[in-house]
Amino acid sequence: MKDLSPAEYIDGIKSGNRALLSRAITRVESTRADHRELAQAIIEGCLPFSGNSIRIGITGVPGVGKSTFIESFGTYVTEELNRKIAVLAIDPSSTRSRGSILGDKTRMETLSNNPNAYIRPTASSGSLGGVARNTRETILLCEAAGFDTIIIETVGVGQSETAVHSMVDFFLLLMLAGAGDELQGIKRGIMEMADTIVINKADSGNEDASQRAMLEYKNALHLFPPTDSGWIPRVTKCSALKSKGIDEVWSIIDEYIRHTTSNGYFDQKRKEQAIYWLNEHIQQELHSAFYGDDDLNAALQSNKDKILNGEITSYTAAKELMKLFHSK
Repeated sequence: MKDLSPAEYIDGIKSGNRALLSRAITRVESTRADHRELAQAIIEGCLPFSGNSIRIGITGVPGVGKSTFIESFGTYVTEELNRKIAVLAIDPSSTRSRGSILGDKTRMETLSNNPNAYIRPTASSGSLGGVARNTRETILLCEAAGFDTIIIETVGVGQSETAVHSMVDFFLLLMLAGAGDELQGIKRGIMEMADTIVINKADSGNEDASQRAMLEYKNALHLFPPTDSGWIPRVTKCSALKSKGIDEVWSIIDEYIRHTTSNGYFDQKRKEQAIYWLNEHIQQELHSAFYGDDDLNAALQSNKDKILNGEITSYTAAKELMKLFHSK
């Protein structure tokens, strides 16, 4: 079946056609050269209509209730604030199951049936860089389709958080109270990236533990250096299951956006992220060009054997391979 033209995709996306949006995202995620070429044409055409959203990254350890939180949060912003929300994901953790996020349409049953919400499961390609690139490009398409609130969900505490942080405006860390030593369960680097920490499952019977956890995190955040944005990270609590405290989370996000917009940090961060992804794309293109070349792969294997036999050093082998690469 003949594919649609870029113009047909772009017009469909701009008009809010979800079927065409999903098909375009599938082209973005494809590794086929013709699909990638089509995807880039679609993205270029949608670029002038993107950027008008609040991009929110949400992370937390497994079992913290991310799906329940996102469903409750998404319901609040669509119904109470009349916003349109798109939920995307970065999950390079499972090449076998293609990422646990694929269950989100069943785990977020209410939100997936919400006419103002769009949930896009992102299959893992086994490469964090590839998944992250696809997610960033998907953000642009969702914005062109009229979604003004974008949530990027990531599975836990690892490299994917850094990738998410490089493509969002606001980074939210979801935590639990009463699950042992809370401060030991999270990496310092993740906490330093957080614009707010939300203690979830602050339900009846768990209020005291949630209050203690809030104080611990507030004290811990005071030890970190000041942020470039001038924002002081907040700590709050909620019960996503009972939809309590969700409005407070949105108030913090709204305050952060107003704060960073007024001091110019919001626009500056977006520009820095664009340059960051330029560099990432260059690295990915160089990686593909190098490892996708048969002659270079043969030379690489030959040099590996020489290194293992003690004939040359790794440095010399790398120099020879790069010389061959530049001669192409």
